[in-house]
Amino acid sequence: MTTPLALSVLDLIPVRSNQTSADAVAASVALAKRADELGYRRYWVAEHHNMASVASTNPPVLIGILAASTGRIRVGSGGVMLPNHSPLVVAEQFAILEAAFPGRIDLGIGRAPGSDPVITSFLRSSGAVSEVDAFPNNVQDIAALLHPDGAALRLTSGQEYGLHATPRAASTAELWLLGSSDYSANLAAKLGLPYVFAHHFSGDSTNHALERYRTNFKPSDAGPAPRTFLTLNVSVAETAEEAHALALPQLHSMARLRTGQPMLPLATVEEAAATELTPAQDQLVRGMIERWVIGTPADAASRIRALADAVDVDEVMVVPGASAHTTDAPPSAPGRVRAIELLAEQLLG
Repeated sequence: MTTPLALSVLDLIPVRSNQTSADAVAASVALAKRADELGYRRYWVAEHHNMASVASTNPPVLIGILAASTGRIRVGSGGVMLPNHSPLVVAEQFAILEAAFPGRIDLGIGRAPGSDPVITSFLRSSGAVSEVDAFPNNVQDIAALLHPDGAALRLTSGQEYGLHATPRAASTAELWLLGSSDYSANLAAKLGLPYVFAHHFSGDSTNHALERYRTNFKPSDAGPAPRTFLTLNVSVAETAEEAHALALPQLHSMARLRTGQPMLPLATVEEAAATELTPAQDQLVRGMIERWVIGTPADAASRIRALADAVDVDEVMVVPGASAHTTDAPPSAPGRVRAIELLAEQLLG
């Protein structure tokens, strides 16, 4: 018997060469609405800074926009890059979101900065404690602050000062730990938190990380057993040729990033087709094509199902990596919308 498979969406809110940031956000709002209608489980937005091709810089603000524009789907962060933020501020942001949209908010937390060192230095408010040392305590602080019982600070006088995220929501945002290494897998297991491995950009170690997480998991208030799912880059269209054409701009963009080139606004399909890559970039693109799911609905669904079975998950979060044609309206992303529609027809019924 085939295990039912849930689908979710991870959105970086790409900005095409013919779009403003407002256009890109409008396109993502439309995509989230369609995912809600189709029965997708979650819609998460990432945190990246100082990239001309990405508008997803502030997950809490975007989550508020997306949750207000949808009615059922869970909306969350994939993730908030915790080294950039005060744990109390993050807890307060997600407490107000949960209060406004009860039972629909996910707080995914990551350890990476999501930017270059200069921008990171402007974002961070941490003191002399290193990122690696501070991260586990900060995650636990957020969990405690979101809990109705709150947390307490030990003052220099020896007294305790009670804290809790305000306003106090009737329910609690669901806390997830994100990562792409053994470190995050081990920490999620130790804290008994749900965990997501970033398969969409670090797929070689997925099985190993999930095995460590499941083997070392300690039950907690967050859950009695391990919970995880798979993230995956996809480009799906009626024909394999169109799916590859739609994916090429994003593949080019990632190849530029990995060869030290600036992140320009995302090319259109026509612009990417006319672009010549360096040999190193071409090799990177070929490697990414092997890891992405690119093709017709039936082929894509088959590969997604096989990957889910291989890592033993019942949910897949897709990153719809399709660009658009030059003639497509700027506030729209028809290739991305069509991709999630085609996958829903195959996998959600």
